[in-house]
Amino acid sequence: MTPLAHILALPIRAYRLIFSPWVGFNCRYQPTCSAYALEALEKHGPIKGAWLAARRIGRCHPWGGDGYDPVPDDTPDAP
Repeated sequence: MTPLAHILALPIRAYRLIFSPWVGFNCRYQPTCSAYALEALEKHGPIKGAWLAARRIGRCHPWGGDGYDPVPDDTPDAP
């Protein structure tokens, strides 16, 4: 992970450590949004990873979807 991605991961890790045990398991998706964000930052770096995490959190609402939603791979599309 790049240094900027580590900095962006700090609030996510703090949420998982401090607030997540109190809130409980209420995530609509698997993996959870915080696990998705950490994996996206690790796989795609700070810019694209933060964008993917923000999109995922934006989809997490009562009228949104649910189920298995993995982080997309970094492979480019074949021509």
